[in-house]
Order: sequence, then C-alpha cells, then structure tokens
Amino acid sequence: MSIPNSIAASAEQMKGWRQHLHAHPELAYDCHETAAFIAARLREFGVDEIHEGIATSGIVAIINGQGNGPTIGLRADMDALPIIEQTGVPHASTVTGKMHACGHDGHVTMLLGAAKYLAETRAFTGRVALIFQPAEEGDGGARTMVEEGIMDRFDISRVFGIHNWPNKPLGLMMTNPGPIMASVDTATVTLRGKGGHGAMPHTTVDPVTAMVSLVQALQTIVSRNTSALDQLVVSVTQIHAGSASNVIPGEAWMTATIRSFTPEIRKLAEERFRAIVAGQAASFGVEADIDYDLGYPPTINHADQARFAADVAATLTEVDADVPREMGAEDFSYMLEARPGAYMFLGTGPGAGLHSANYDFKDEIAPLGAAFFARLVEAAQPVREG
Repeated sequence: MSIPNSIAASAEQMKGWRQHLHAHPELAYDCHETAAFIAARLREFGVDEIHEGIATSGIVAIINGQGNGPTIGLRADMDALPIIEQTGVPHASTVTGKMHACGHDGHVTMLLGAAKYLAETRAFTGRVALIFQPAEEGDGGARTMVEEGIMDRFDISRVFGIHNWPNKPLGLMMTNPGPIMASVDTATVTLRGKGGHGAMPHTTVDPVTAMVSLVQALQTIVSRNTSALDQLVVSVTQIHAGSASNVIPGEAWMTATIRSFTPEIRKLAEERFRAIVAGQAASFGVEADIDYDLGYPPTINHADQARFAADVAATLTEVDADVPREMGAEDFSYMLEARPGAYMFLGTGPGAGLHSANYDFKDEIAPLGAAFFARLVEAAQPVREG
C-alpha cells in the first residue's frame, strides 16, 4: 500500500477516533453525539464551513482548495445497529442493545482522516463537501439529505462512498461500472378467511392453506416470469398464523424481501407479486391485503466515475474493478441517482461478518480509506502548474 506519510502518521489518532465512536453508538437519525464528536474534530482541522442538523443530525463540511473549481462530495454513514455486542473488546459499546456492527464508525474515521489531510494540504482546486450521513440502516438518511437539497445547496458535481467488506483480502478495493448493490423492497401480505374448529375444516375459509399455496406461487416470479439472465430474489422470510393445534385461524400473514438491479425488473416483480396474491386469494376465497414498501433503489455506479475511482485506488493498493454485484442494499443509491459517482468496497480481511454481534472494524485499514478519499479529490480536481 502507498499511503501519504501524513495520513500514515495519523494512524494512532484515527484508531482513537474510531474506538471512541464504537463505544458510543447511536441509531438511525439520532446521531447527535456522533455528530458533535465529528464537528469538534472538523473544527480542530480548520475546515472552512460546518453545516449541522441536516437530516436531523447529519453534517456537510466544506474545505476550499486553491482557486475556482467544482465541488466533489465524499460520504460516510454514521449510524449503528440495534444489536447486543459480544466482541469483548476494551472499546465495546457502552450502550446496551446498540453497536457498530457494520463499520460505520470506521467509515466516519476514514473520512475524518481524509478531512484532516485535505485541510492541511489543500492540493486541489474547487471544494470538497464532506457528507456525514445518519440513518443508513433502513431509514434512508441519504434520501433525506438529498431531499433537503444538499446536492444543489453545496453545488456538488459528483459523489463517492466506501463500505468495508469483511473476509475479502485486506486492502483490496472493489467496484464495478454499473449496478453494484440491489434494490430492496418489502411486502407484507395478510390473508383473511373464516376461522373455526380444526376438526371441521369444511365450515371454515382456511387462510393457512391459502398462504402455503401463495408462498409456493410467488417463487414463479423468478423461475417463470424473468429471464435466467436477470438477477432477482423473492424470499419469503416470515409466516405467521394460528395459536392452537385444534383451531383454524381466521387470519394469516407473511413478509417477503424482493431484490433486483434494474428499474424494469423491480417493476415487473411488484406487478407479478400483486397479481399472484390477488389470484391466489380469489382461488381460495380469502381476502388479501398487501403492503408493498418500495425501499432503497439499486446502487448503480456511473461507469466513467467507477473507472476513475478504480484508477485512483490502483495508485494505493490492489483493485478489482469488475467485482460481482451484491444482493445487499445501500441508501447511497439515492445520492447516485442525484449525481454521478461511484461506490467502493474495501476488503478488511478475515473476521466476523457485517451485522454480527462479534464484528469489529479493523483499525489498520482506516488510513487506506482516508488516503483513497484524499487522492480521489486531488486527482479529480488537480492544481495546474503555472
């Protein structure tokens, strides 16, 4: 790895930041103490502007470079997860039931490391917008920040983000020039029939048998409604019905997660889901209610920006510029819908996986992430000689 000396020299300081953040996790939009810690560090670095309270607890900070030029956005998510930590590390969560199990503490640290370097050197033109975002874990903080106008307010021309990836080679940076993560939609279906005695099923309208048939029929969305070359997941993840062995309930419900990479397949999946539910309900004589929640859209890299980010990363470390897409989802997708940019993965070597109670971000990788952000700015907006 080729990391600027001043960033490498900040490794222990970055470790301290990260472990402090890990010990004090906050959820969703309630990242006020995290934001206060970030803002204090940014003031120490001497950044030019700090705009707080965006999307409740988010921050956009500005560093001015040399002369006029565009503004490049760099994003880090701040929120933790509602998990009881089991790592046993000295810096473990001090808040019962909350922990940084996805490495957002590391993401913040990498962006702070880049901010410190960029505020000191300013070897770029235009401006850098440092985006510290709350509520990535299911609440769509990126969408809220975009809706509150950060792209126009700060004149951001393109935007980049990083996510750590356990059990990929330490220091390997990965991206691809297109869809890299899936959309995520959640459907809840309630079937209502007529309950009764389990010994007299002919006197009931059984929602359980209807539900069993529905779950099987939904699998045809992937196997019979889309091409084998399309990538789509329809997974039923919950089924609930009944409370006694001798009672046929009057109601049953299920939930499913639906994931895809293109707007066309996403739309087709919803249409077929709704049609199958209606058809199955009619065939069994039950009523059906559907709550179909459109979640994060697919995370789609802009091809030229992904190639640019991969080229910058290659000056620092090993790169896979055509990594297979992932069925997980990420609300950075909203920022990529608003502006050109790219999303990168950063391998952190062997260890517990994301969202595990045993997960802990690897501090030794933070300087590389900081160096990537810094080099990205300098390469995107170089200072011209003469």
